[in-house]
Amino acid sequence: MSDPAISINAHLGLAYPERGRPREPWYETWVRDRLAWLRRPLASRSGRFRAICSAVAVQAAPVQGLTDAALAATALTLGRQLRRDGFRLPLVARAFALVQEAAGRRLGVRHYDVQLIGGWVLLQGAIAEMETGEGKTLTATLAAATAALAGTSVHVITSNDYLAQRDAQEMAPLYEALGLSVAALEHGQPAPARRACYASDIVYGSNKEIAFDFLRDRITLARRHRRLCIKLERLCAPQGPLNELLMRGLFFAIVDEADSVLVDEARTPLIISAAGNGTQVTRLYSDAVTIAASLTPGHDFRLEGRDRRVVITPAGLARLVDLSRDLAGVWQGPRRREALITQALTALHRYERGVHYLIREDKVQIVDEYTGRILADRTWEQGLHQMVEAKECVPITARRDSLARTSYQYFFRRYLHLSGMTGTAWELAPELWSVYGLQVVRVPTNRPLQRRALPTRIFPSAAEKWASVAQRVAEIHAVGSPVLIGTRSVTASQQASTAIASRGLQHAVLNADQDAQEAEQVAAAGQPGAILVATNMAGRGTDIRLGPGVAAAGGLQVLATELHDARRIDRQLFGRCGRQGDPGCYQMFLSLEDELVASHLPLHWGLLATLALRLGAEWLCARLLARAQRRAQRHYRAIRRQLLKQDERLEESLAFSGRPPS
Repeated sequence: MSDPAISINAHLGLAYPERGRPREPWYETWVRDRLAWLRRPLASRSGRFRAICSAVAVQAAPVQGLTDAALAATALTLGRQLRRDGFRLPLVARAFALVQEAAGRRLGVRHYDVQLIGGWVLLQGAIAEMETGEGKTLTATLAAATAALAGTSVHVITSNDYLAQRDAQEMAPLYEALGLSVAALEHGQPAPARRACYASDIVYGSNKEIAFDFLRDRITLARRHRRLCIKLERLCAPQGPLNELLMRGLFFAIVDEADSVLVDEARTPLIISAAGNGTQVTRLYSDAVTIAASLTPGHDFRLEGRDRRVVITPAGLARLVDLSRDLAGVWQGPRRREALITQALTALHRYERGVHYLIREDKVQIVDEYTGRILADRTWEQGLHQMVEAKECVPITARRDSLARTSYQYFFRRYLHLSGMTGTAWELAPELWSVYGLQVVRVPTNRPLQRRALPTRIFPSAAEKWASVAQRVAEIHAVGSPVLIGTRSVTASQQASTAIASRGLQHAVLNADQDAQEAEQVAAAGQPGAILVATNMAGRGTDIRLGPGVAAAGGLQVLATELHDARRIDRQLFGRCGRQGDPGCYQMFLSLEDELVASHLPLHWGLLATLALRLGAEWLCARLLARAQRRAQRHYRAIRRQLLKQDERLEESLAFSGRPPS
């Protein structure tokens, strides 16, 4: 394995360091993709990383005798050695010993051996799969501090702004003890403040904030893509536009919750846009929604495929001619007319309030399907957002024109060194290797797991499922154990809340933006008798610690009320219980009316599942539902691959953001 530090150091003098897209022959790409599945059997080989533990133990004793000033001075000297020699095991072991000692002095905790292994995995440019509660935030400090001492700019990328602020604030004393600066990005920060953040040694930020800053820098760079052009312009025009760049480049990234950031959110492109001409759009989109609402499903249009794609029939096209006869402008163009009505039908029949979006303050606000939180300042493209606004009778905003575009696959592959952490990456090992060149390494737990799985319950209807969930919650509450109910959407969380309230049980519901209050509620979910209903992944990144007497009562109980698009997302929810060797158990409550079943279970399988349920063969029904989940995984994997190929084609043909391929 090549030394990541050597390749990074070679780019330290560049104006805007980043990795160019490798020019691979098609046959190399084909072979790599076909053999990517071989990476998963190799992923469990964490034994070769264990050498770091004994090496750090040797270095720990001399470091413990240093004063605070000597500790910082030693870190400075070690940084010069790291820049010269790279991430060699003896140097990294000394760096880890310094970080471990700084953590003990400033934070009152010291890294476990499994965290040392995780830190070494990150420095090798791999994904460390660590169970929930194993201390990934503290693990990241090992790799982040070592890389920062080596002189590289480090980005620790989290899934939301709250976690970035929290982690940067909590870990700042550790970094400062080593003479390193740390900052956290905030949504809505002005450009000078963001530039100051990126000037720090270590920057914490959400994936969206950092990716959009990359796009802003691409707009600033425009066609100044050659290194000589950049250096000459900075020399001749010190106050020129290139000095308005936000980042110092893409050196070293550690992605927390890597499965969510690198895979789940990689299905949607990131686009920076500006308001276009909105003087005549209100009438246009209102007319489109009115006409679309008059069309007959099945006769004028159909929803086809697993993604329910809108297809207008010949009869529908003929009817559109009659309905738009009195309208002028774009309505008289057949293709533009069909495109408008297709978007309007999509807004009417595919996007549901409470599932895909909410209405707040007379605005359509998109809901993140993976977290259930509001995506601030995000809009759908190609007029879809305006169609939804017209559908909901709220003020229609101006359509926005794209200025720059990228995908998470394209963006993260630009980092000179990329690594990550998550509790669930095992199933993704082939895709992570194929797309990002990242190996997955399973890191052992610090204490043996005591998490138990209870039999899955399956019901014919959603009403029966919610009644059974409420009954189970009441049983758990009666013995004093806390319970966490996981749902997929805002609507589902409201249905769960209604069912639980019918039993007279006090509970909390989380289904919107994550903030400090949400984190406090999630952290309190382990108290005796606590009941928390949360959209999927709400509070992700926050440990649920058990209150007094809870362990003796069986620990935290997690109830999953629907299958997610991938088994690993279910595992992420299950991982909320049984942290650090605590007891806990989880159980699934499913119905044949659930969203994933309706979208990805073929009709003949659905009939077989219904028959199996009536005959009492729940095991067969569970297998069929698992098969539907695997179909969903393949479907969304194909979407991510298609988006990546589209980005590659755009780079070659349109010169991404006005910049020729580099």
